[in-house]
Amino acid sequence: MYLTKEVKENIFEKHGKGKNDTGSAEGQIALFTHRINHLTEHLKRNRKDFNTERSLVKMVGKRRSLLDYLKKKDISRYRAIIKELGIRK
Repeated sequence: MYLTKEVKENIFEKHGKGKNDTGSAEGQIALFTHRINHLTEHLKRNRKDFNTERSLVKMVGKRRSLLDYLKKKDISRYRAIIKELGIRK
């Protein structure tokens, strides 16, 4: 399993307010980014895995919604998470 409990706690500790803060927008965006990167690598090896491709597209949409919410609520937090995760080129 690529996403163990320790990895999740590390992500939420680094990007959230603590390892138990799983509801913050930054923590969820960081978790989605980790999962999206993993699925992207999987799809590079398995080009015909269309179920995973669909899941990836849905996950990118969910992350986009969270980013839009964060942008509307607090632009400085939005800019910080974008820069930290390197989402934009």
